[in-house]
Amino acid sequence: MTGVLNSFPYKRQLQNGSGNSSPGLKPREFFCRFFMKKDTLFKEKKDLVPPFEFNEKVVHVFDDMITRSVPLYKECVRRQAQLAAGFYQKGTRIYDLGCSHGNFGMQFHHNMKETAFNMVAVDSSQPMLDQYQKRLKKKEFNTSLSLVCDFVENIPIANASVVVLNLTLQFISPDKRDGLIQSIYQGLNPGGILLLTEKVIHDTVDIDLLQQKFYRKFKRENGYSDLEISQKRDALEDVLVPDTLEQHRDRLMLAGFTKMDTWLKWFNFAAMLAVK
Repeated sequence: MTGVLNSFPYKRQLQNGSGNSSPGLKPREFFCRFFMKKDTLFKEKKDLVPPFEFNEKVVHVFDDMITRSVPLYKECVRRQAQLAAGFYQKGTRIYDLGCSHGNFGMQFHHNMKETAFNMVAVDSSQPMLDQYQKRLKKKEFNTSLSLVCDFVENIPIANASVVVLNLTLQFISPDKRDGLIQSIYQGLNPGGILLLTEKVIHDTVDIDLLQQKFYRKFKRENGYSDLEISQKRDALEDVLVPDTLEQHRDRLMLAGFTKMDTWLKWFNFAAMLAVK
């Protein structure tokens, strides 16, 4: 992958000083500023577990929930922001599809320093965007950042140098995923990058069960009880529908991507990049 990167804008920008090679804030320094209440949403036994949704209750505990539920989440966002800062092309757009309350956007802004940029941040949860707006008010942005409440598959992608899909595709109906990735590819400028993070499954049953075992272990180590893990899993049933890594690669190739890599992997979580 190193040889391939030499031909991309990321390498050139770091050499001529137009990019930003700052490692960003220390892992805990950035996210802990925005930690809210502890996630106890599934702590009490429920007779009927409702389907999971990104409502106000989830927003209030989101940072705690995601850092205790997604392995290497902070590391992933930090490195994505660095990649995005390197690939961003002046005069283009960056799309954060499924932006939640802005962890990627805030880290990206930090990495860009005084460099202006144009970002379109999209989420279907208005409570998430309301929280994002509150965070933006605490910062002075030398940039254009638009918050859009809509389903990401409805957003036209145009003049993009960076598109981010962080734990988003898995919540979209499977029959709409190919079309979304194709739309992203068509809307990316040459040299543009797609950053994709997903929970994945394995097509070999024994390996998939092993990955699930270690994921449950990870959540227990982060303080979740077996009841919480079980009820959260029930809530996500048919709401979060993961693909295999092979399905993701096939979808990217079908859209037209030929340069791609899985740059971060932890059992059943993977972060990918694809360059046009």
